[in-house]
Parts: sequence; C-alpha cells; structure tokens
Amino acid sequence: MLFAEHLCLIRGGGDLGTGVALCLSRAGFPVAVCELADPLTVRRAVALSSAVTRGEVTVEGLTARLVDDAGEVWGLAAGGVVPVLVDYGLPRVPRSVVVDARMAKRPLDTRPDDAPLVVALGPGFMAGKDCHAVVETLRGSHMGRVLWEGSTEPDTGTPAPVGGRTADRVLRAPVDGTVGWDRRIGDLVKAGEVLGRVGNREVTAPFDGLVRGLILDGIKVASGTKVGDVDPRGKTASAHEVSDKALAVGGGVLEAVLTWLNRTG
Repeated sequence: MLFAEHLCLIRGGGDLGTGVALCLSRAGFPVAVCELADPLTVRRAVALSSAVTRGEVTVEGLTARLVDDAGEVWGLAAGGVVPVLVDYGLPRVPRSVVVDARMAKRPLDTRPDDAPLVVALGPGFMAGKDCHAVVETLRGSHMGRVLWEGSTEPDTGTPAPVGGRTADRVLRAPVDGTVGWDRRIGDLVKAGEVLGRVGNREVTAPFDGLVRGLILDGIKVASGTKVGDVDPRGKTASAHEVSDKALAVGGGVLEAVLTWLNRTG
C-alpha cells in the first residue's frame, strides 16, 4: 500500500464520511472511523456507521467492522478493512490525518493539533483556525473544492433541490420520542402514507417517492431531528449507492491529503 503509514481517522461514518472513506481507501490510505453509540445516520444503507449496530457492513466493496479496542485499529486498517470505534472523541491512535465529517455545521471540539493534517467538511469551520483545510459540501460548482484559507459557504438551512423538492423531502421528528418505522429504506411510497412514528406521532410521506433513508429504529430523538429522506425521483433513484455529493466531497478530502503530502515531502 503506497500510503500505508498514513492512517486517516474520520470522525463520523454517515453518508459523507463514507464517501471520504471510499476515496481515501481506494487511493491506498488506511482508514478508521469514530462514531456514536447510537448513530443518527439517515442514509444507513450506504453508511459505514451501520457497523456500530450490525457488527460489520460493506458499502461498495469497502468493509467496515466494529472494534472494541483502539489497539485493533492499525491491524485491521492495514489490511484494507475499516475499523469503526464507538468514540465521539479522539482515540489514542497514531494518525496522520483527522477528517471531521460529522456535519455539525459549527465547530465542536476539532482542533488543528488533532493530527498533522486536519480537514473539516462544510460550513462552520475556518481553515487556518479550526483546521488546516475545509472542503465545500454545498451542491453547486464549488462542491468538493478545498479551501486552505477562510470558510465554505454558510449553511443555507435548506437542502439542495432533488427532483424539484427541497425542504419537504427531509423527514423531521414532530416531537421528542423514540423512532419506529413501518416502511424500509428502498420502498416506494405514496403521498400521505404512514412511514412510521416518533413517540405517538405519525410520520408520513410528503409526496410520492422512494424512501432514501431512515434513522435507526429505537433511537430516541429530539423534536426537529432529521429522521428520514424521501426522493421524489421514485424508482429511478437509488437508496443503495453512495451519492455523487459524497464522492465529490471525498475527492476533495483526497486532494487535500495528497496536497499536504506533496508539500511536506
């Protein structure tokens, strides 16, 4: 492996973090993921974070496996398997790169001294202050671009249009409560159809479409939390492929890592 000595630790194994992991792993970097004990991932069918609840998952040929001990990380990563640690912080693992892929849209606890190279995704981060580089996540001509100074576009608060739909394609918890679903990721649904419940309140399909993502059953969420995603393109959409956005952002992270390696020799 050409870059075998440069472990890349990704904080967050959701859809964007998975796109980053795919790009880095395919280029020859060993990769590890840190995730919550109860992942809030919506696009679980294409997310390495699913290893937390399933033990092992494979997304587009890349296998991730849950590990209990940080001492297991290097051995698995060197063999091309992505170790997934339940650790919201930073485990004591020697690493060259840290990628904050949690999409919190504001700085949490990521700092430039977390690794020789720290890359953050999306709004809320200032390159040169909170991290070394930021990758644009907003759909458009700048998506996937790497910034070594300044910040990306601010959070618009509105999802990018898909099939002419924006905010209404995102399902949000109507109340605080535990999530339970009647439908599954990949199902075709009709407008008004009951998809499941949060607490004692129903969550219904906003229009005809394909269920692209659903948060894990049994998770307790706060009102307003994103719990699902319906794609208006219906059967022409795919719930089981990593998105173009995730791969574009992953390509930006790969560019940042290669640029850093070229600069540092």
